[in-house]
Amino acid sequence: MKHRLVLCATLLAAAALSLPAAAQFAKPEDAIKYRQSGMALMGAHFGRLGAMASGRAPFDAKAAAENAEIVAFVSKLPFAGFVDGTDKGGNTKAKPEIWSQMDKFRANATKMQEEVAKLNVAAKGGNLDQIKAAFGEAAKTCKACHDDFRQQ
Repeated sequence: MKHRLVLCATLLAAAALSLPAAAQFAKPEDAIKYRQSGMALMGAHFGRLGAMASGRAPFDAKAAAENAEIVAFVSKLPFAGFVDGTDKGGNTKAKPEIWSQMDKFRANATKMQEEVAKLNVAAKGGNLDQIKAAFGEAAKTCKACHDDFRQQ
């Protein structure tokens, strides 16, 4: 039994240590595609919430909760793709200011994730007015980051 426990602990430690290596991208283009895919997913599901919040689509509490959950999860993913060497090449709309103002960029990302988490809580509650308010605050963080760090 003790031998199995040591073996299990060793395997877990090896897996944990290999995670940073697995997070690396083989080519800069891979990182760019990764972050663009995450942003596209987040935008699609956020857009569905926006359509409900603005009355362009009928309110569906279940769909709102599902979309908010996806947005909250996906909001954490794209930022792993903003690594050295991905400021050029590929079909990217990322402004150079991302890399020269990385602290501000990361702070914007964190603020967006916080507001999206609040939107997720509101959506789980099923109250359209609370969803509208939370959506508006989350949308402000998206716009602020796009204004500062995304080429049109």
